[in-house]
Amino acid sequence: MNPSPAPPAGPPRLLLVEDDPVNAAFLAGAAAALPADVVQAACLAEAEAACRAGAFDLFLFDANLPDGRGEDLLRALRGAGIATVALAHTADLTPDQHARLRAAGFAEVLHKPLPVAALHAALRRALPAHAGARPCWDDAAALAALGGQPAHVQALRAMFLAELPGQRLRIAEGITSGDLATVRGELHRLVASCGFVGAARLGDAVHALQAAPLDPVALQAFTAAIDALQPAA
Repeated sequence: MNPSPAPPAGPPRLLLVEDDPVNAAFLAGAAAALPADVVQAACLAEAEAACRAGAFDLFLFDANLPDGRGEDLLRALRGAGIATVALAHTADLTPDQHARLRAAGFAEVLHKPLPVAALHAALRRALPAHAGARPCWDDAAALAALGGQPAHVQALRAMFLAELPGQRLRIAEGITSGDLATVRGELHRLVASCGFVGAARLGDAVHALQAAPLDPVALQAFTAAIDALQPAA
């Protein structure tokens, strides 16, 4: 079985800018469970002060704040030479709002309210360095699921890898044709198989694609996770 790579030195550091206390509590708690080290700010001035005090791996900015807009904050930080990946979150998902936020440099726009799973999927997409540290194979999880028998794990992984190209093709064809029932069925079976054989990184990508089956970023992460299994196998 393959050794797992060393994890990052610590969880990613995230700056959450949100002025509504209820939304801030939900987003901070959900992000912390990723896990992430979450620093909160309620306005542009607090966010700029936090950025002067230390570096972040990811920004999560509300689109509308008491002292300005999220895109104004991002432009100011970009002007100061801070290139941290940024996500916007907003309850207003009109085309003009979405286009304005993307034009300002946000990698993705999240629509509030959103489930914890969808938030986690978006954060993982935006944190490739930390997501990449997730092992292709989690040997401990596979051994626990299969009664501690290494030979059994290896045999099931061989079967899993043999089935994977067909599953990948059916999922891709289902997405292309709009047959989401087939896509969801294949993803449901695949996520269970990932758990049995300890395909940790692919399991995360499948969960993200289940939350957003038409999201091209989630599909790209899913494809990359499959590709990573071949040399790792």
